[in-house]
Amino acid sequence: MRKDLLQNMFVNKDKKEKKMDSKEVNSKELIEQLMKRSRKAQAIIAGYSQKQVDTLAAAITWEIVANEDIVNELSSFSLNECRLGDLESKKVKVKEKCRGVYYDVKNAKSVGIVEEIPEKGLVRIAKPVGVIGALVPSTQSEMHPIVQAINCVKARDSIIFSPHPRGKNTTKKVVNLIRGVMKKYGAPEDIFIAIENPTLPLTNELMKQCDLIIATGGQPMVRAAYSSGTPAYGVGAGNAIIYIDKTADLADAAKKILISKVFDLSAGCSCENGLVIDDEIYDQMLEELKKVGAHMLDGAEKKKLQKAIWPQWPKNNVINRDVVASPVSNIAKIAGLDVPEDRKFLLVEESVTGPASPFNGEKMSLVTAVYHSKTVADAVKIINDNNAYSGAGHCCGIYSKDQNSINTIALETFNTRVVVNQSQSATNTGSWTSGMPFTSSLGCGTWGGNIVSENISLKHYLNNTWVIREIPYYKPTDEELFAGFTPIKD
Repeated sequence: MRKDLLQNMFVNKDKKEKKMDSKEVNSKELIEQLMKRSRKAQAIIAGYSQKQVDTLAAAITWEIVANEDIVNELSSFSLNECRLGDLESKKVKVKEKCRGVYYDVKNAKSVGIVEEIPEKGLVRIAKPVGVIGALVPSTQSEMHPIVQAINCVKARDSIIFSPHPRGKNTTKKVVNLIRGVMKKYGAPEDIFIAIENPTLPLTNELMKQCDLIIATGGQPMVRAAYSSGTPAYGVGAGNAIIYIDKTADLADAAKKILISKVFDLSAGCSCENGLVIDDEIYDQMLEELKKVGAHMLDGAEKKKLQKAIWPQWPKNNVINRDVVASPVSNIAKIAGLDVPEDRKFLLVEESVTGPASPFNGEKMSLVTAVYHSKTVADAVKIINDNNAYSGAGHCCGIYSKDQNSINTIALETFNTRVVVNQSQSATNTGSWTSGMPFTSSLGCGTWGGNIVSENISLKHYLNNTWVIREIPYYKPTDEELFAGFTPIKD
């Protein structure tokens, strides 16, 4: 579980925050001022036509996402400030994911009548939700505000961003760029506002005063969002466990696992935290993983690594922030390991599941646990045990040519996404080779304590008004209603 930099969004919580002191009063007043500005801007964009909001969504994408110099600048700035991940991955996130978000919404109707169902006499009218309070994680500070901005203007909402302190300057920089686009295209700049010096009281106050919360990041903040009294979309922690069965293309699986695992140095919530490998191909698969850059640790090395990642285990499973989204060389140095310079990620063998070992949870680092499996039923148990401990409802994956195995994993695991024969982290949040909506926020259903079990997209930024007209009377007879049902006689 992410109980480190992502869970503890604000680590230094003073007991004085519980009292209504001057700091809290100032927080309330500051958010009131920001809300006043945001509501004024939102009232203006609420009157925009479909063509006007389509233009703004295109403008954000063209002026920022399609501008190579700006993408490079934002990516470098984010890496220098947050010290998480790698430069090239950040560029890809901004260039590809944000493009995908715009592609998904480009032709979507979001103003006025957006759907008509004549046979039911129903018409759906899309309306804005108002002012959104958005919590920005440090792992996505260069991309997340852009994703939300594209959806926001299409829905005619406004947003106040509350960034993770570690990424506050990156968020501010991105939001200022978006505000510049608004000014250039004649829209209110205050559609987008960033809290420049985020604190826990400010974030809590924002969540109280806004109309909708979209909370992406650590679980304590997500729980706080749900407890704020304001409607909220929260997202769950990740812990992707991937099953590789005996029918899989092993070389292809290894290549795709590498791409997913090393992307942004495992900063994302969808990278592989565990591999469940069929016994019949276990050694072959490990060899394929070795070919692409994996390095298996022995038992003694595993103990050193565990101490480096979870220094207080078993007292708690708080991750050492110095290993998060960090190169293998740095992880090896911290753990006192001798790892060849060309190795790209680390493997450890695990024989227990759930809370019995910290390696069974989300690691947010270039470390993956490996498990033996005799049957697909074994794989289901390992996935469910580990996800019950960490990452409930988020995702799992499978590499297989056997449709029965694929169906079993999909039907019997408790996850909102099952990725089949594809790179996990590239696919979960939308890709050009899948139909999932592009996003930076993944709902995990009730398993993960979330209200949605899908990718947060444009529809979640909208309210709907249903117009209900009378249709010809029809009521089924009992014969029609109960056709096919055989009651048990008393």
